Amino acid sequence: MKIELISEHASPLAALGGADAGGQNVHVAALATELGRRGHEVTVCTRRDAADLPDQVPLAPGVTVEHVPAGPPRPVPKDELPGHMTAFARWLEQRWAIQRPDLVHAHFWMSGAAAIRAARRHRVPVVLTYHALGLVKRRHQGLADTSPPERIGVEAALARRVSAIIATCTDEVAELAAYDARADRVYVVPCGVDVAHFHPGGPGQPAGPDGRPGCVVTLGRLVPRKGVDTMIAALAGVPDAELVVAGGPPQAQLDDEPEVWRLRKVAAETGVASRVTFTGRVAHEDVPALLRSADVIVSVPSYEPFGIVPLEAMACGVPIVASAVGGHLDTVADGVTGLLTPPGDPQALAQRLRVLLDHPARRRGLGAAGVARVRTRYTWAQVAAETEAVYTAVRSARPAATVGQLGGQPW
Repeated sequence: MKIELISEHASPLAALGGADAGGQNVHVAALATELGRRGHEVTVCTRRDAADLPDQVPLAPGVTVEHVPAGPPRPVPKDELPGHMTAFARWLEQRWAIQRPDLVHAHFWMSGAAAIRAARRHRVPVVLTYHALGLVKRRHQGLADTSPPERIGVEAALARRVSAIIATCTDEVAELAAYDARADRVYVVPCGVDVAHFHPGGPGQPAGPDGRPGCVVTLGRLVPRKGVDTMIAALAGVPDAELVVAGGPPQAQLDDEPEVWRLRKVAAETGVASRVTFTGRVAHEDVPALLRSADVIVSVPSYEPFGIVPLEAMACGVPIVASAVGGHLDTVADGVTGLLTPPGDPQALAQRLRVLLDHPARRRGLGAAGVARVRTRYTWAQVAAETEAVYTAVRSARPAATVGQLGGQPW
């Protein structure tokens, strides 16, 4: 197939080591690479965010990245990008008039809006992966939500107009019911993990007697919803354990980060400041060793559209304690590959950490089961095969992509 992936703000090139790489960047890069490996001709369209970027960049065999001139050629916060999606859509429409793809897979709601408008004239089937739902973000963040006001309305309109939706977890399927998405057009295909990069063995493995103080590691962006304050508070109930907080700005800039100041205050107030270490940003190539250095990995956000850290931990053979939310409900088999815990509950988290830190054999068993689960269900080869099956189902039906007024906005 001739496939186009639309990822308006998350370039797959950034996923290869850029400072601003995130989950969507990694997802698009890995999916495109695997689809190319399966023999498809793949083009990834992403917004030009620097004037000196070439129009086209090879990513992998069969995969090319196209830089779309939509908005100023400089970094723009994604919440400020909706006004540039009309230009993005026009560019796609002109491109498809010359070379029509067999199928388009849009990533994130703004990509979906641009793709569905461009597909109107050329009757190209559009598949959409939201990666995160504005409805869920608004529910949890309230007035702190910085999303454009039209986001929820556009997302709902897209749910009714795209040829298919690929949800990354079953929890998202339930949320999509609020958008009146047709159940027969919603498929669940998870995110994946690079098992050649994340695997047991290698540098970083814990050493020393089983009775040593436990090392607990958390990895991710330093934002309140990630629940690092819950982890710090839980440490008071886990004597001698140490918490390593990885992520955020580079280490030299940690003192300028407001969230670090807030978390340090929580640590001081709970009497555990001497047992909490902030490392700052960790390079992608160093993440497996960091994970393998832990006795337990913790990921307890208040909500999580999918959550890649539990998969990376399991791939490295390290047990995970994760909040029972979003994608964690699918990826972490409670009591088999890790333990689930209620979000925002330090006492419950402390109890689960004590269970694992006090029982090395239990940790080893959970870690081994995690490796098996990832290699069976969450490799990028498996994810690409399942995604390809959705594409085939969509093409066989040949649904027409139509659009009117999306959420009251003329996209």
